[in-house]
Amino acid sequence: MRILFLGDVMGRAGRTVVATRLGALRKDWALDFVVVNGENASSGAGLTAAHAKALLEAGADCVTLGDHAFDQKDMLSFIEQEPRVLRPLNFAKTAPGKGARLFADARGRKVLVAQVLGQVFMKRPFDDPFSAIQPVLQAHPLGGLAQAVIVDMHCEATSEKMAMGHWCDGRASLVVGTHTHVPTADAMILPGGCGYLTDAGMCGDYNSVIGMQKEEPMRRFITQMPGGRFEPAGGEATLSGVFVETDDRTGRATRIAPVRLGGRLQPATP
Repeated sequence: MRILFLGDVMGRAGRTVVATRLGALRKDWALDFVVVNGENASSGAGLTAAHAKALLEAGADCVTLGDHAFDQKDMLSFIEQEPRVLRPLNFAKTAPGKGARLFADARGRKVLVAQVLGQVFMKRPFDDPFSAIQPVLQAHPLGGLAQAVIVDMHCEATSEKMAMGHWCDGRASLVVGTHTHVPTADAMILPGGCGYLTDAGMCGDYNSVIGMQKEEPMRRFITQMPGGRFEPAGGEATLSGVFVETDDRTGRATRIAPVRLGGRLQPATP
């Protein structure tokens, strides 16, 4: 199975690059399944129902969220109506929607997608992500109920993301980090066959401070004082993510490669 995961979509620039490039990539790279993290697609904070629909229409099979899952209030009801949008498993026990779901590609092969939030350096306390993901992985064994398992680890700390990768090794096809908006250079296949990348980066304008217009973040760093609102940068965006190819029989990753297209970053393709 050929799978593409795209990192945090950041504002209008991120939505535009996904809308303009993803459809062609599905054909050119013969993609079987696409996951897009839509955490920051609406004004840099959360995801509206309209923008979720746009990402799905652009070619995403599943859209994951994150710690800003319900910053846009209409997502509270929309996520109950749209099973292709997932919030983190450990967001809150009373949160609407699901944190994991079994999907099928065009050939009927089953793909489990799950998302968890980390705890280290996060502004809000969340439940333990390791115990949250454990029963989901047990219920969907690789090569059995699921031909592929994708885990989106949404958190700040690289160490916590790496620990999740090793925790899921042998039980997931891909563990990929999101949230920091900076792509890492450690795409690899772990000993048990799990594809791993600490952070997929963002689909957004890198002439920015992690996707925001530079002036206000820089002013706050320099003065240590609050001021104006953060606004997403609107220049040409880079499509950032990771490609993984898996063995249908075992669910293990056989190939992994970073993806960077357009914008300011050096290109990378499978």
